[in-house]
Amino acid sequence: MRLSILMPVYNEAPTIVAAVARTRAVPLDHEIVLINDASSDGTRAIVDGLAAAGVTVLHHPENRGKGAAIRTGLCAASGEVVVIQDADLEYDPADFVRLIAPIAEGRAAVVYGVRSLHSQQLHMRVGNKFLTGLTNVMYGARLQDMETCYKMMRRDIAVSLDLECRRFDVEAEITAKLLRARHAIHQMPISYTARHENKKLSPLDGWPALRALWRYRRWNKPV
Repeated sequence: MRLSILMPVYNEAPTIVAAVARTRAVPLDHEIVLINDASSDGTRAIVDGLAAAGVTVLHHPENRGKGAAIRTGLCAASGEVVVIQDADLEYDPADFVRLIAPIAEGRAAVVYGVRSLHSQQLHMRVGNKFLTGLTNVMYGARLQDMETCYKMMRRDIAVSLDLECRRFDVEAEITAKLLRARHAIHQMPISYTARHENKKLSPLDGWPALRALWRYRRWNKPV
């Protein structure tokens, strides 16, 4: 079972080489799809140098956001399973081995990696817990970490979500649509160390996430 790892990249020159190296070291049949979202810090040249067998590099001509980068990556993915990987070293791709097991064994079609949020700043931790709790109330779910980057699922399911959100609100959109389509979300703990420098996500990104949760509360999977 091949895993397609979608890695949106925006101004991650200090970490992208290490992020790709860690991801390539994962002992699974996998491909990496790097989507440079119009970086302006030299990242473009770095990711061009990372292109190799099993590593596809794509570029956006202008900054479109994480959600748009995920859509671009999905179009290029060839694996049976897809997952999103941030380029900032907060997550450990070694966890993919455990996360994919329930899918490979037919016990799950969607797996979320659940973080411990203790390393986050207080306002980010409170915001994450609030959004997860609101998701559970609105959608009748029992999620532990709605905003996790590690949302692994069969590629056909990911494509069926017909993603629209362009930026970080895509996390809420993915979750809302999965729940509306009645996909069971299997949850497993993962390693996580919050980054505080050059952090792209801010408390202001909570508002678009709230709007996405409200917007997709009656979404139905296209026939």
